Amino acid sequence: MAAIDRDVLPDTVKPINYDLSLYDLELGGAFTFQGTVKIQINIKSPIKQILLNAYQLKVNSAEIKGGSIESQKAHEILYIEQSQRVSLEFAEGIPASDGAILELQYSGVMNNDMAGFYRSKYKPAVSPAVSVPKVGDFHFMFSTQFESCDARRAFPCFDEPNLKASFDVSIEIPEDQIALSNMPEKTVGPGKDGRKVVSFERTPIMSTYLLAWAFGDFEYVEDFTKRKYNGKQLPVRVYTTRGLKEQGRFALENAHQVVDYFSEIFHIDYPLPKADLLAVHEFSHGAMENWGLVTYRTTAVLFDEKHSDTKYKVRVAYVVAHELAHQWFGNLVTMDWWSELWLNEGFATWVGWLAVDHLHPDYMVWTQFVTEAVQTAQQLDSLRASHPIEVPVKDALEIDQIFDAISYLKGSSVIRMLSNHLSVETFLSGVSDYLKAHAYGNATTNDLWAALSKASGKDVNTFMDPWIRKIGFPVLTVAEEPGQIGVRQSRFLTTGDVKPEEDETRWWIPLGLKTDPQDRGASPRALTEKQETLRDIDETFYKLNSDQNGFYRTNYPPERLAKLGASRDKLSNEDKIGLVADAAALAVSGEATTAGLLTFVENFKDETSYAVWSQLIASLTKIRSIFAENEKISEGLKTFTLRLVEAATEKIGWEFKPDEDFLVGQLRALLIGTAGLAGHQATITEAQRRFQASFSSSTAIHPSLRLPIYRIAITHGGAEAYTLLKTSYTHTTSIDGKEIILQSLGRVQSPSLAHDFLNFQFGAHVAVQDAHTGSVALAANPATRDEVWEYVKTHWEAIYAKLGANMVVLDRYVKSSLSGFARREKEEDIRLFFEGRDTKGFDRGVVQVCDTVRGNAGYRERDERLVEEWLGAHGAQISLHVPTPTFLDTPQRSKPTHPPPSPHATLTPSSAIPSPQRYLEPTSALLPCAF
Repeated sequence: MAAIDRDVLPDTVKPINYDLSLYDLELGGAFTFQGTVKIQINIKSPIKQILLNAYQLKVNSAEIKGGSIESQKAHEILYIEQSQRVSLEFAEGIPASDGAILELQYSGVMNNDMAGFYRSKYKPAVSPAVSVPKVGDFHFMFSTQFESCDARRAFPCFDEPNLKASFDVSIEIPEDQIALSNMPEKTVGPGKDGRKVVSFERTPIMSTYLLAWAFGDFEYVEDFTKRKYNGKQLPVRVYTTRGLKEQGRFALENAHQVVDYFSEIFHIDYPLPKADLLAVHEFSHGAMENWGLVTYRTTAVLFDEKHSDTKYKVRVAYVVAHELAHQWFGNLVTMDWWSELWLNEGFATWVGWLAVDHLHPDYMVWTQFVTEAVQTAQQLDSLRASHPIEVPVKDALEIDQIFDAISYLKGSSVIRMLSNHLSVETFLSGVSDYLKAHAYGNATTNDLWAALSKASGKDVNTFMDPWIRKIGFPVLTVAEEPGQIGVRQSRFLTTGDVKPEEDETRWWIPLGLKTDPQDRGASPRALTEKQETLRDIDETFYKLNSDQNGFYRTNYPPERLAKLGASRDKLSNEDKIGLVADAAALAVSGEATTAGLLTFVENFKDETSYAVWSQLIASLTKIRSIFAENEKISEGLKTFTLRLVEAATEKIGWEFKPDEDFLVGQLRALLIGTAGLAGHQATITEAQRRFQASFSSSTAIHPSLRLPIYRIAITHGGAEAYTLLKTSYTHTTSIDGKEIILQSLGRVQSPSLAHDFLNFQFGAHVAVQDAHTGSVALAANPATRDEVWEYVKTHWEAIYAKLGANMVVLDRYVKSSLSGFARREKEEDIRLFFEGRDTKGFDRGVVQVCDTVRGNAGYRERDERLVEEWLGAHGAQISLHVPTPTFLDTPQRSKPTHPPPSPHATLTPSSAIPSPQRYLEPTSALLPCAF
């Protein structure tokens, strides 16, 4: 009997194997294709109807035969568009059978929606094979994207994660192109009209969303695992369109090592005979973990040592590791239903970072995890419109909106918290047992907790259940008395107005109490009640949530925070990031003040950590964004920011050294960009000089300085700089070039240029996958934020038509482009605009946008006067305004128990609202399967 808490197919028919043939592919024109699928099924009881999934396909015929069944064709084929199903009606009853074959002849389209079986356009790096289809200057490759519910766009199937089966795939393609699928090539035979038919080995039992195939003008680089599997080293390849394969070497170097690493720590050998990675030119997600054939957006798998920004190394290394983790956690063992998506994504996120830390300890990724992953998750989870990690999903078509920071980043953050509590070794031992027990099947959250409980001897389900099944996360408020501290947990909301009925959850909170600054360890004690008193505390030094291992915020008394600030040399980078981030978030919620935050961070001028600087600047950028309409505050915050970064910027300089630490280069780009946008004259002058020189010399700008230099040049260069950079968009050949240019063009300072840029984004030159990138930059720019919303309202029908074919893309655009406002009337305008429209597929995103804007508005209204007073009292309202030059006319040089601090206090805990600075980073680095 089918589950009643979800809308699923009847359980009377179960697929065993799919034999799928694709042929008569029209490479041009309408891009149609023909298909035949023979599905071996078990029929549990007599039926006259078979229901399966199909969407945007035409089923031409359906016939049931085999076993004890007398062959008969469906006399009626009915489409149920709303649920994306097709009903096959048979005149005669079909008896129960274990060996029936359901054969369907159908036709479809290789669409351009980045879903199902689709085509990607690109400009070839070298002359392509003769048969590659072409429209104008663009050529095409073809691939699939089936998660979560789009296998049904490519072939009729039982498209649910727990209806696993094996697959045999064959495809007819031109002789001079290459076809790929999950398994190695089995045979190549002649096809029609000089084409060839490529058949692949049978897959293991797996879910439909993990099936994949691709074909095009491909080439590859190859390496082999160092470990042997069934006596052989496994081939690992990175495929690209012709001319790009050498840019796959960094991913390849990581991939074969990651396969070995995961095989070792899971104590389960990689299950397939090969591991292929494929760069896809148009991709709605960051990557997709198809078993044995992982597909990637180009910027998530390709890296050019000479021309790429080095920050993309972290992105590539992490996304490669994340997707390969899925080969075990998600593919070998799959969640039973979409409500437990976090089992796939939360774990793959955590273990992906674990693998990168293993291969590249110099990246210091766990520090970056705290400033990126943890903060991004907490900013979403601090909204009323958040959702539990394990969220009820009745209709699978709703699931795309759950591929978000909660499933990925909160999921991975609580796994990090749990693994630190149990020990990473114990945690991985339990994971190994879980994978072995459920291999080639499906599992639930409770199955994972049971395995971890057995491995650790602790009742994991009891203390983890609220983290997974309840919405939100806590703030721990600290009250001090001589020799002891009181701690109280309550739900944290960015609006600061949690209601009693919203604050009933009692989280298990590992306190991570550190009392010895020289000791890297911390007390394993946990808070399990709403409040508790901790006695025998040495008041000289203590810090809760050591290394930010716990997923919560801490609200210290102002005096304690000041003492911690004075002891920065005794804190880990993770601790410093946590203190800054918590201070900013609590200022937003009203449990602290922005004045306190500014007092705290002004002492960080001598900081050397890239990750800590990243958090400092993200928090300040958020404040500048919220109060941008107040010119006094805006200028004062620019002055404050410049004072903070000036010495560090001048010390680090412009030039990269050959033996320089990886993170020093990242810090240089961050500081230069911040100083230039804060009005540092020397930085502006040098950035504009290099920008101008780059149009005559390809070496004028270091690849890792393109983003800060471009953004400074666009901010101060007017229409001329804008036109130059926009023109270069169509000519850039670097893999990351288009993304960097779009992020930079969003720094224009006039509504007319913003409008022109929006038209450009939605024109022919910018791929749909990148439609949000420029708008995110415009929305983070106070000078153009309003123009984005006016453009959306005026052109909504066209935007919906362009992005709405793939709701992942539309949902992402709405959330990332409209969340930066800080006025209640703007929230009302957004809410009323969407009230009368069809928002299916992005309705959750609209609610989150409105919730965020309300929180921003409350923060601005509450703190505006205090911020203005603090800046005035601290001499931070000296105008640094630089007249905007033309490109060639460059200038020369729940409430706490203690009361909130006064505007001049030394501190309290910072920004649960999305930071504009952080939005400019590649989102797919954090949420690869979704973004």
